[in-house]
Amino acid sequence: MSWDIAAMTAVTSLGSTPSQIYRALCAGRTGVAPLRAFDGTNYRMRNAYEIDDRAEPGRDEPFRATRWLVRAVDSALDAAGLRERAADIPVLVGTTLRESRSGELWWRDGIPLAPADLHFARALRERLGVRRTETVASACAAGLYALGMATDLIESGTTDTVVVAATDAITESAFGGFDRVQYPAPREIQPFAADRRGMVMGEGAVALVVRKQGGHRGPVHGVLRGIEMNCDASHHTVPDPVSLARAIRQAHRRSGVAAAEVDFVIAHGSGTIHNDLAETQALREVFAGVTPGPWITSIKAGVGHICGGSGLLSLVTAVLALRDGVVPPIHGLTRPMPEATGLRLVGEVPATGALRTAQINAIGLGGINAVAVVAAA
Repeated sequence: MSWDIAAMTAVTSLGSTPSQIYRALCAGRTGVAPLRAFDGTNYRMRNAYEIDDRAEPGRDEPFRATRWLVRAVDSALDAAGLRERAADIPVLVGTTLRESRSGELWWRDGIPLAPADLHFARALRERLGVRRTETVASACAAGLYALGMATDLIESGTTDTVVVAATDAITESAFGGFDRVQYPAPREIQPFAADRRGMVMGEGAVALVVRKQGGHRGPVHGVLRGIEMNCDASHHTVPDPVSLARAIRQAHRRSGVAAAEVDFVIAHGSGTIHNDLAETQALREVFAGVTPGPWITSIKAGVGHICGGSGLLSLVTAVLALRDGVVPPIHGLTRPMPEATGLRLVGEVPATGALRTAQINAIGLGGINAVAVVAAA
């Protein structure tokens, strides 16, 4: 069974629409900049991939993650012609940090905060009329986990349409935690580079409208062929390449595609020592014997790690790449890690060609993996 992607919206440090973000990625641009959310003098890391939408420079604001989410869901419903049906359509939201930054500002500055503000349901109900909101908090694979749950709802006949969204804003607690465990401190994300140093946080929101295939009128941007999720719980922070390879193979089986039919992969590619190593091992295993093999890229060098929405944003990018026949490059990749030898990493120049099928990886802490396969509309 396949599902239509009927609308796509996104906002990141590189733009406020999917097309803006995609064009910036293809041009090799990056949204990394000096940290603005809070005083960074106590940290080794000094940069982040932030959305520059605060009213006062240097003064953070609460509920930014909610603000982006509401805007993204509203735009997605409007683009799919479903605004009047908002009350009947489930909204599944993937997130890692929810409104934790608003909690920090309440604790530090006394900014008013009600417990209900920490959940996205109230804002979506009051502003858009959404009556059913479910939050999925499965680390950095949350967005693709929400997508998998959406396909289950459609396949079971519960609904014919689901909005799948994700949102995360940078928190000082998470930023400080990553600052302490990464040394030397990374200035930017360098996926699959020999001298990669680690992950740098980003911000963003994404929303898709996923519908039963062929059962609706309106645009179709791409087709979700299948998705697989697993959780091996093998280690707190280090992914298991065997488990990830298993998830990739099962995603191929669910999608009815062979490894040789995958034209490109948008990898998780978080730029950490162990994540990139495990992911290259899994990719080498799955695509062994496939010549020349798929192109492999990562968008995190451009937009940072937007946590719960990273997989969904990669999927949106993949759909646009399938449409235009252009795979964005990995910004700044000039010296790949030796363990990636044999993989077709997309360096400084975009890869072009006739593209039909793409694979998207998302990896979360604690052994959480999600893999999606999408096809051109």
